[in-house]
Amino acid sequence: MKLKLDENGNAVLQDGKPVYVHDDGKEVAFDAPATVATITRLNAEAKTHREGKEAAEKLLKGFDGIEDPAAARKALETLANLDAKKLVDAGEIEKVKSEISKAFQAQLDEANGKAQTLEQQLYGEKIGGSFARSKVIAEKLAVPADMVQATFGSCFKIEEGKVVAYDANGNKIFSRARPGELADFDEALETLVDSYPHKDHILKGSGANGGGAPTGGGKQTPQKGNLGGTREERLAAIKARTENA
Repeated sequence: MKLKLDENGNAVLQDGKPVYVHDDGKEVAFDAPATVATITRLNAEAKTHREGKEAAEKLLKGFDGIEDPAAARKALETLANLDAKKLVDAGEIEKVKSEISKAFQAQLDEANGKAQTLEQQLYGEKIGGSFARSKVIAEKLAVPADMVQATFGSCFKIEEGKVVAYDANGNKIFSRARPGELADFDEALETLVDSYPHKDHILKGSGANGGGAPTGGGKQTPQKGNLGGTREERLAAIKARTENA
């Protein structure tokens, strides 16, 4: 194979590649970059094969002196069976299984206890905190936050870290101000209060301060149907009305 030259003694190029003439007269443009890439790839493959062979030879050295691999494998299986038979004869298998089961159950109970504690803490922070910080309770209701939570707390749940409200039919409460989105805490609470059959007794300026309000400087006298009296009496009245609703 020789390089093809023109009449001026310069190398003949084809697509930027030098042309070589083989012994049989066939002309071929030599792609040097592709050839180098191929040589590099083949060298890498050869290195991989060599390293694999060396690793295999090293592994086989650990079996020097073993003339019958099948017999060696059978001996190992027999030994394993003997160990298992000893455990069965000594009644140790059931004992081991029992100990493992007890340890696992203890860990499971501990994990469940921690999960319940964390869930209660999360509920107290998310739900209880929302009632405590509610502007609706502070500005529109005549009863304290803990009494409102005692009545409506079961309507709120924590889902994916967010407070979600449900109505009496078990449907999620959606926002009217933001169609398609869930109502935030105060909007949901206001919706629940609006549908509460005794809402007149907990709204400011309504039944909570109505029929039992003092007149002429006299002392307020609780009347049937309102929430006068002590805090405990008001709470008892709300619970009674909720149960009878």
